[in-house]
Amino acid sequence: MKIEEHLNIPIFQQIAEGVEDAILSGAFLEEGQVPSTTEISVTYKINPATALKGMNLLVAEGILYKKRGVGLFVAEGAVKKLKQKRKESFYENFIKPMTTEAARLGISQEELMDMMRKEAKDDD
Repeated sequence: MKIEEHLNIPIFQQIAEGVEDAILSGAFLEEGQVPSTTEISVTYKINPATALKGMNLLVAEGILYKKRGVGLFVAEGAVKKLKQKRKESFYENFIKPMTTEAARLGISQEELMDMMRKEAKDDD
């Protein structure tokens, strides 16, 4: 996880997204413990309240849960929830604007799909 202060993304949100990325990559397993807010604040040299705010976002979403006196853990089903959340975000932030621009430029659905296939083939 990397904190980039020059971005327009609040640090607490970067913390939450970094933990999400770690869950999706398998670095943090479902039912496994995640670093404490103290560990995060020390590691990234940020205010503990900022780390807590990021982690509490994930608790509110049901991605993490708290065990009193023990710490934070990845909830069962968190990977599935995160994938669904990211797919919805991908659709809203990339697919919709792309198809809107394609329509504006007179690019047919078939042409657009050809472009996407070409890009996918180039990445192989």
